[in-house]
Amino acid sequence: MSATVKHWQDPVNLILGVWLAVSPWAFSYAMETTPTWNAVIAGALVAALALFELFKVAAWEEWSSVAIGAWLVASPWILGFAGVTAAVWNAVLVGLVVAVLALWALGTDKSIGGWWTPAT
Repeated sequence: MSATVKHWQDPVNLILGVWLAVSPWAFSYAMETTPTWNAVIAGALVAALALFELFKVAAWEEWSSVAIGAWLVASPWILGFAGVTAAVWNAVLVGLVVAVLALWALGTDKSIGGWWTPAT
């Protein structure tokens, strides 16, 4: 890990990615193939992007996190596991937080966007 973390959001997204990948077993829906694979793959992607962001921040990484977060929010209905309540709530909540944190980083860091940061 780098000596200083540029965005506090990135370690949080790393934790969320790891959580998402293990959540099917924590919430006991691992026997449901579709939501389990969705959580594991999306969680691994979120964690990998966040890990890269700890070392070098780039707008594409944050936008990728936004896209994965949006996917997670929609995935229960697209993939047809809306009946698995724990998987739906987990995907939607984690997806929203991942997307919001990535947008926050994009909006406040002038080197990758910074539209929420006043000009100096």
